[in-house]
Amino acid sequence: TIGAAFVAKVMSVGEQTVTLGIWVSAGLGADPDRSPADLTDSSSFQRAKFWVNELQNCEEGCRIYLCGTKSDLLEEDRRKRGVDFHDVQDYADEIKAELFETSSKTGQSVDELFQKVAEDYVHFSAFQVMTEEKGVDLGQRSSAYFYSCCHH
Repeated sequence: TIGAAFVAKVMSVGEQTVTLGIWVSAGLGADPDRSPADLTDSSSFQRAKFWVNELQNCEEGCRIYLCGTKSDLLEEDRRKRGVDFHDVQDYADEIKAELFETSSKTGQSVDELFQKVAEDYVHFSAFQVMTEEKGVDLGQRSSAYFYSCCHH
């Protein structure tokens, strides 16, 4: 069974306030203790790559944030790491993704992840507004540009 909940998290980026809509899901697969990016599970990296590929096929040019979970278990015992950090970092660099190693248990890097998403959203939105083409209204006659280029 897959359960899900929606949470809204309000973040500040400079003078702006951003509300992130976050879907929290549980019960992925037969083993609920294994998440798609579990740092203690070597097969999870391959599953994460599969889902990144699916996402990129559906949403070309989207921003990717790789989030490795259960970092608290690595703090207890480094030998529990099933996914090599450098392999994941190389992959993140290859797909131009941000990489975070997080812990739901301790909250490690969770706020940093959300802050980065909020900052990227604000900066991307501002860039999009600055570069968006405004178009030309051919019915507008009050513009000096209209008269200078079209009426000799």
